[in-house]
Amino acid sequence: MKQFTHDAPQGIATGLGWALLSAALFGTSGALGSGLMDAGWSAGGAVAARVSIAALVLLVPAWIALDGRWSLLRAELGTLVAYGLVAVAGCQLAYFNAIQHMEVGVALLIEYAAPVAVLGWAWFRHGQRPGRVTILGSVVAVLGLVLVLDVVSGASVSIPGVSWSLLAMVGAAVYFILSARRSELPPLVLAGGGLALAAVTLIGAGAIGVLDLSGSTRDVDYSGTTVPFWAPLLALGLLSGAIAYVSGIAASRRLGSRVASFVALIEVLFALLFAWLLLRQLPGAIQFAGAGLVLIGVIVVKAGEKQTVRLQVAPEPDTVLAEAA
Repeated sequence: MKQFTHDAPQGIATGLGWALLSAALFGTSGALGSGLMDAGWSAGGAVAARVSIAALVLLVPAWIALDGRWSLLRAELGTLVAYGLVAVAGCQLAYFNAIQHMEVGVALLIEYAAPVAVLGWAWFRHGQRPGRVTILGSVVAVLGLVLVLDVVSGASVSIPGVSWSLLAMVGAAVYFILSARRSELPPLVLAGGGLALAAVTLIGAGAIGVLDLSGSTRDVDYSGTTVPFWAPLLALGLLSGAIAYVSGIAASRRLGSRVASFVALIEVLFALLFAWLLLRQLPGAIQFAGAGLVLIGVIVVKAGEKQTVRLQVAPEPDTVLAEAA
């Protein structure tokens, strides 16, 4: 009996386009946020501003996309809450707590193990066992990340840091799984509603003293160019916030959570590029080699998923009768 998947890729070319756009825009957040924090912003303040601006940007488009279908919100309330609190607010809070205890590269590497968690979830929840080609691509991509993030040079690790990073990984995995979930809820509504819930949560955490939301009106410096503080804030909210989340959902619904999560690894490469352009942080030879491995791993995973889809056939008559029963 053939096995079939719940998130088989559809609209491959369009999905890859959305995924690359999402990865590129998410990749700007590190460099933009670093400049703000150097200018006096706390990590929590920058994240809360980013999420709040993104929610405001998507408010009207999400309202129009919903088109008065309030029953969809009631039916998908659980998804919205999980997306906003876990995939957005929880993931970002966990990551910024992690980098208070450990180096950024190590924390990122642990968080970007999320695709492996997605594969495990698909296997555990839906019985979608990954094929050998997919597993090979996963290993190659993870090895590439080790080189890209330069953790082989002797980065220190702490138990609290690892714990927070693992929570961030869970949040990232939930993001891909919920984004790919088959739903009548438009991507604009899922992203807008989730970001709004995340903004309320982050601001509430700041109000009770759990999160430092301090900011600054000082100008921000990027590679010798000074810009007003609101410019990177708007870029964070609009580019790496609103557009990145919407395009990420659109990609996941076309590619499926497994493929989308691996293509999203390319975000690390974009993050390195923007760090070079905005912060003059030039990657080394080992990182460039790792970038090549990440790209090869993504291609191999994609090939493995396409092979899996071709092998899937309609369920046999006895399977249909059994499922109907």
